[in-house]
Amino acid sequence: MTVRIWDPFREIEALRREVERLFDDTSVRRWPFSRTSFLPGVSARTYPMLNVNEDNDHIYVEALAPGLDPESIEVSVLQNTLRIAGKKTPINEDIKPEAYHRNERGAGSFVRTLTLPVEVDSNKISAEYKNGLLLLTLPKHEKAKPKQITVSVN
Repeated sequence: MTVRIWDPFREIEALRREVERLFDDTSVRRWPFSRTSFLPGVSARTYPMLNVNEDNDHIYVEALAPGLDPESIEVSVLQNTLRIAGKKTPINEDIKPEAYHRNERGAGSFVRTLTLPVEVDSNKISAEYKNGLLLLTLPKHEKAKPKQITVSVN
């Protein structure tokens, strides 16, 4: 006869691993509680699609967001977190959803947040919406910029 000692910590650890596995599953079909955006089958975190790059002085963000009303776009930065929000309105609001044979151009509100690699100077951010692209230029904060140190030779 084998005697097993109940270890509550082992049970809790197994439960923690199972919950983490559940949250790591990004498939909309398997994770019914994930918040979806107006794009069918796409998580709200993936709209708009972003390109992010940087140089010594700036971080550049290109957000692919065609069909937006530029007045609805909200851009904010808190420390090193960028938030882009907006609303895409339907072209023809008179058509009822059940009347569509196919509706692949979504509409609705979206929010996208992005953790930036460094802190930026939020007072000097510039934003431009052109040809369906939201172009952001985020100047790095002075303390985040690389410093050149001269080496003296004796």
